Amino acid sequence: MKKLLICFAAGCLGALVNSVAVWAGGEYGIARQFNVAISPALTPAWLYPRIVWGGIWGLLFVVPWLNSKPITKGAILSLFPTLVQLLVVFPIQAKKGYFGLMLGAYTPIFVVVYNLIWGLATSLAIESSK
Repeated sequence: MKKLLICFAAGCLGALVNSVAVWAGGEYGIARQFNVAISPALTPAWLYPRIVWGGIWGLLFVVPWLNSKPITKGAILSLFPTLVQLLVVFPIQAKKGYFGLMLGAYTPIFVVVYNLIWGLATSLAIESSK
């Protein structure tokens, strides 16, 4: 139970770090420089579901067969939410096309980088709890 709670909390923290990175990328025009239309407002309504889902995704870190280095583990596990974002959320829920290409040609790269931030932050938070 303790491991589950740590992984969920670390996933929430990773999602907070990820969310600030996504917001900053939009706020400071980084996404715009690449013609990517991802520029969310940092509001509780936008932030809350992201943090909860980050915690849920953080439960992947419980998987015992991934006892690799924290950075490797974080990078590998960040691919799961990335694939869901690119293949389910963007095309089906947001109607932005597969890989979110209606938001810009570089959208998949931004999603990979942002989710990598989540994976690394989550993994390092779990490591620091040991």
